[in-house]
Amino acid sequence: MSQWSQVDREMMEAAFQQAVIAQQENEIPVGAIVLMSDKIIGYGHNQSIRNHDPTAHAEVMALRMASQQQKNYRLTGASLFVTLEPCAMCVGAILQARLGRVIFGAYDSKAGALGSALDLSQQKGFNHRFEAIGGLYANKSRHLLQSFFQDRRVS
Repeated sequence: MSQWSQVDREMMEAAFQQAVIAQQENEIPVGAIVLMSDKIIGYGHNQSIRNHDPTAHAEVMALRMASQQQKNYRLTGASLFVTLEPCAMCVGAILQARLGRVIFGAYDSKAGALGSALDLSQQKGFNHRFEAIGGLYANKSRHLLQSFFQDRRVS
């Protein structure tokens, strides 16, 4: 039996739709979805270039929307689905939001902070823990990112 539920797969597909929007806007194609009680409460894609904002990663944009929708910065028990392993900044936001679970696509060997470059989910100093599982549609996510960067090198 697969470790991924049908809902996991559907939410990652929705995250990919956000990544494609980012790509169309000439942003690094990463997308994210926040799910709480089986309802999408936030979504986002990378917007750092367009917004001139180094914090405008897909995860942060989705968490901002979800927090506004819930009128609470604590999203206790919510799940985040993101097409690329979150960086240290985004893991910090995940910890602050008190998410219960993070599912990501491709691993990021250079900046991934949930097991690749480092693993902030295992730091003893934090007062919150969450489940982090990578690899859902990893090849699809990796291909989207690789084709984006190949196109930029050619241009």
